[in-house]
Amino acid sequence: MMRTGRPRQFDRDEAVIKAMHLFWENGYESTSLAQLKASIGKGITAPSFYAAFGSKEALFAEAVNCYLQTHAQVTEALWDTRVPARQALETALLNSARMQYDPSHPRGCMVALSVMSSCSEENRHVLKPLAASRMRTREGIKHCVERGIGSGELRDDEETLSLAVSFNSFMLGISTLARDEVPLGEIEHGIAQMMRLWDASRAIPQP
Repeated sequence: MMRTGRPRQFDRDEAVIKAMHLFWENGYESTSLAQLKASIGKGITAPSFYAAFGSKEALFAEAVNCYLQTHAQVTEALWDTRVPARQALETALLNSARMQYDPSHPRGCMVALSVMSSCSEENRHVLKPLAASRMRTREGIKHCVERGIGSGELRDDEETLSLAVSFNSFMLGISTLARDEVPLGEIEHGIAQMMRLWDASRAIPQP
């Protein structure tokens, strides 16, 4: 007579979210298997963990995908061509900042924080999806600046093109400020100041 396995004692989707929060808070290598097992249901054994997720690396990949499909979507406003480029950029910055301060999860951005978490060479490959997300955000910011130039709103020169680097650097820095408990209001004020860089690069109207 065939024996059936013990029914799973936890919600798998919820377990992935809890793992995502641990990886988000601590980074990949600093999150231990013991922490992951303890966070699932009322705690599970190593055999149950491997049966459900395969490995720590596989669970991390699921957690990253969960993050990219949810929290990371705040920067998709960068690609919204239905609104002016300036508005798209400001919306993405504000959305990102407010997400990073949401009390329902760890502070900061998992994508940005992965740069600062130490990771050995042998494990660096697990961070590739997060690096790709950072690249997409950089391209999105550049896209906004290029749209501004193309519409005639911004000057077409090298100084204007460098705006993309300034805005990307600011966005990445929000994570550090959030972890250091700088008030969200100060970040929002900083975003308003950053948008003045955009305004200072406006094209001079032709007489």
